Amino acid sequence: MSSSRRLQLRAAVVALAALGAGALVAPQSRRALTPTRAAVDYVPDKAAPLNVAIAGGGVGGLTTALTLLKAGHDVTVYEKTEAFARFGGPIQFASNALSTLKAIDERLFARVMDAFTFTGTRRCGIKDGLRSDGSFRMTPVADPRFLVDKDTPSDWFVSFPLKQCADFFNLPYTGVVDRPDLQEILLDECRALKPDFIKNGDGVVGYADDGETVTVELGGGEKFDHDLLVGADGIWSAVRAHMYDEGPVRGASPDGLSKQGCAYSGYTVFAGEAVLPLADYYDVGYNVYIGPQRYFVKSDVGDGRVQWYAFCALPPGSAKAGDSWDEGSTTADEGRSVVDYIKGLHEGWTDEISFILDSTPAESVEQRDLYDRWPEFFRSWSKGRVVLVGDAVHPMMPNLGQGGCQAIEDAYELGKHLSAVSTFDEKASGAVVERALNDFYKDRVVRVAGVSLLSRLASDLIINAFDTPWNPWGDGLGLSWKSYLTFFWKPLLQYVIFPAQFLFLYSYHPSGGMGDLPKKLEAKWRAKHRESAEAAFAEAAATGVAYDESKRRASFFAAEKAPVPSR
Repeated sequence: MSSSRRLQLRAAVVALAALGAGALVAPQSRRALTPTRAAVDYVPDKAAPLNVAIAGGGVGGLTTALTLLKAGHDVTVYEKTEAFARFGGPIQFASNALSTLKAIDERLFARVMDAFTFTGTRRCGIKDGLRSDGSFRMTPVADPRFLVDKDTPSDWFVSFPLKQCADFFNLPYTGVVDRPDLQEILLDECRALKPDFIKNGDGVVGYADDGETVTVELGGGEKFDHDLLVGADGIWSAVRAHMYDEGPVRGASPDGLSKQGCAYSGYTVFAGEAVLPLADYYDVGYNVYIGPQRYFVKSDVGDGRVQWYAFCALPPGSAKAGDSWDEGSTTADEGRSVVDYIKGLHEGWTDEISFILDSTPAESVEQRDLYDRWPEFFRSWSKGRVVLVGDAVHPMMPNLGQGGCQAIEDAYELGKHLSAVSTFDEKASGAVVERALNDFYKDRVVRVAGVSLLSRLASDLIINAFDTPWNPWGDGLGLSWKSYLTFFWKPLLQYVIFPAQFLFLYSYHPSGGMGDLPKKLEAKWRAKHRESAEAAFAEAAATGVAYDESKRRASFFAAEKAPVPSR
């Protein structure tokens, strides 16, 4: 990194210091409840470990389980699915999440890195959806010569400083890991500590808390006593509904614009995947095409695969494809119909999008309406011996890829607070546990609210305030007031807003700087990335199959059912 660039980044960090400090440092009065890293791994002989129930076996639930098991607590995860399947698409882990994984467990971090695909070391950014000409060229980002030379391409709008911001803190680079691989890693690591830690087939539907014991109730009627309950059961959380008295899970408002108090965001998202040898496959991690009232994202997700998402401002319930969480997969006929529909929504946009959509196997296409909640500032995330984490209390719009990242941060911070309870209070009375859980909320709320608002703002700005940017060459595009505003936003976004945003996100890094390890990890990955991608391209060309339905790796959302083979 050049010295001038580093100085710019340091200046941005200083500007964010107040916000970062509020998110990362416990107030003086609560420091006894936030011990050092060593306390997470060390439990004194006289400590009384807690008997913890976790509702939900997703990323947040499993990471929380591992963190608490390592701290010496007795953990049981109640997961409603009959058995874990290899379902779900790639999940993005930014540098802050990778640092947190390493702080939780070195072996967990190493295993995730072995399954990782780096995107943040390549160009990532925003492209003009209407002016990109379909050549997949790597033109300079924000090249000012286009203002005086109409032959200078202006298809790249801005570039995200992901690598520079990670290098500033010496952290691993942003990338993706397949959800099934992550799930199996977490299951293995938890089972190594407690073989029967997870109970499949019946989820938590309610609980009773008498101040000393939490009795969890499962859907089948069984009840079990625990010292505390962690609600990690997702945006439609039964634990949350009980705690905040929100009524039925997914209970809809009369106008249909909210469910369980969670408002429709205004956006629906389509997703699909294909093995696709794009000309920029090795040079671009991911990019966002912007245009009127929608945007389109494509990303390398490893093994020659490209995954895309189309975010559109449409009313709720305008389903065109299946959602594997609720309805199962899309059929081939339905998928082809929805691909044509998405192409129609992007008529006049770059041929790049049409090429990607035409190359997408129809059965990989899915859709989901996006619901969102405002951050919980004034209601504690805990009540008595019950606490909420992850999407159950702070769902994130997917624009920054921070949903899973923030759930992992929750797991680490909750582990610190509960280890303090075990270490400093042998009996772990109800009042002590309650105070620890409430302090966890206080320590997390500022940072989580900031990330949540940034995630929401990204959608609102792109959909409602951005448009095809103006240029001086009279091509008939970018003539609205939004277009002029978008054009003038460019330098501010490139040199101020995006550096500040990613520095804030990565400012949480409990592992500390990792020296030259991030560069070594990326070099190791790069050596095998091309080999695996070329093998996938060759297989797809030979077989004519660009998507393997049996692997169920292309789902942007989640499915269930099929059991995982025994290991």
